[in-house]
Amino acid sequence: MGLHIAMLSAEYPPRWGGMGSTVFHLSAALVKLGHRVSVITRSGEAAAPVQNGVTVREVSWLYFPMAFTRSYGKNALAELRRLHANDPVDIVHLHCPMISWSAKQFTTVRAEIAPVVSSLHGSWLGERDGLRVAAAHKEAAVWANPNDIAILLTAGHYAKYERAAVRGSDVCVANSEATKADFEARYYPASDWDCEVIHWGVDTEMFHPTEATGESDSSTAETQTLLAVGRLAARKGYGSLLRAFADVHARAPNTELLIVGRGNLRNRLEKQAKKLGIDGSVRIDSGMSFDELASQFRKATLVVYPSYYEGQGLIPLEAMSSGTPVATVDMAPLTEMVDESVGTLFQMGDTDSMASAILAQLASPEALSAKGARGRERVLEHFTYAHNAAAFSSIYERISRS
Repeated sequence: MGLHIAMLSAEYPPRWGGMGSTVFHLSAALVKLGHRVSVITRSGEAAAPVQNGVTVREVSWLYFPMAFTRSYGKNALAELRRLHANDPVDIVHLHCPMISWSAKQFTTVRAEIAPVVSSLHGSWLGERDGLRVAAAHKEAAVWANPNDIAILLTAGHYAKYERAAVRGSDVCVANSEATKADFEARYYPASDWDCEVIHWGVDTEMFHPTEATGESDSSTAETQTLLAVGRLAARKGYGSLLRAFADVHARAPNTELLIVGRGNLRNRLEKQAKKLGIDGSVRIDSGMSFDELASQFRKATLVVYPSYYEGQGLIPLEAMSSGTPVATVDMAPLTEMVDESVGTLFQMGDTDSMASAILAQLASPEALSAKGARGRERVLEHFTYAHNAAAFSSIYERISRS
């Protein structure tokens, strides 16, 4: 018999980003297993996509960096109470850290509503440390983005709510071994804390190889395209990517770089590209649709992901699912998905290492094609929402019976 799952996520639907995508697709996959899902999320301007078996409830929130996690958490809890009163909930599933509940709130929910599962998408302290590393590597505007400033200044305060989640949930689910180790090191949970690792999957129907569409493959074209995708923020490493690309372009003039992402760094990055003399070969697009983005993943020769911090990082998986190899940082959690068989690795923030890794990949189109095929196989075997739904369903059923 299916369960009624209340899914609390500050980001939903996919337009919001990685967390929104995982909640959207996980909900649909859970419905296929016979469950019902009620999503409680922040109010937004656009209507959420309709999915059979999934209802969406929006709540108000304080539009202020970091503080929104408390206001959303408070209003989501009030909405959860109303939902449970009319349609009893079997499992409460939180997506942290973008919802902040106190220890008392966790205790109340577990006592009065249902068992709690907390998905750990990464930590505020990890984000803060990533920003500090980015600053040390001279990434642009670490202290210019309001959200980044808020993380740098208040991560220590909001960490107490992550500690509450670690200690107040029936089960925690980390999205990588690195995230689990991060929480264990920072919050010293009880030795018997119940924490599993479930890597998020990706939409393998949207992100599929070129062969399924008949689109041209740029790996065999005269121009070789590097693609970088993600929010235009300091910790994503675009400054170091531009410096590395200047070296790549000097040695391989037939290369171009496309950066897809939204954020207030666009002007700074464009000025940096101009100063480096590569502005004619660099394009930044902030308004691309999901279908257009999926097409760019298929067309790219190589996807480059130079991030300074991730809880897991879905962009490499979207590239692999598209049959495109990945060049990324030689550090967990990215190494839990990418190795030399499906792409290449370089040292974090090291432009020489990044440029050398990229040039080595571009020099062998045949090897790139083989890596792309292996990447697709790896995603289908290990990183799908069907796998996620089965794993979470097992957790739900275990704790709902306990």
